[in-house]
Amino acid sequence: QVQLVESGGGLVQPGGSLRLSCPASGVRFSIYYMGWYRQAPGKQRELVADVLVDGRTNYADSVKGRFTISRDNAKNTVYLQMNSLKPEDTAVYYCHARGSGGGAWGQGTLVTVSS
Repeated sequence: QVQLVESGGGLVQPGGSLRLSCPASGVRFSIYYMGWYRQAPGKQRELVADVLVDGRTNYADSVKGRFTISRDNAKNTVYLQMNSLKPEDTAVYYCHARGSGGGAWGQGTLVTVSS
């Protein structure tokens, strides 16, 4: 069973940066999709960015130019570099992976952007 554990969240001031990491363990099949989602209080979970195994990426309009997603296929790890953070980026950030054997979600890491 694939397990995902996010790390790197925390409290940061507006304009600051954070880097989230999410390694996948227990992988016994090819993971073709990895992504970051977020859920703010009182809102639905939404896609932030995702990356396919061939490196193609996709971003939500709200984070384009500020966030960068990347993955290390050898380590089955996905990263999210977040720059120029805004208070509206405050949310719990979740890692998601899908492959030929199914999908999995992490438990989430809280990102708080506040002065």
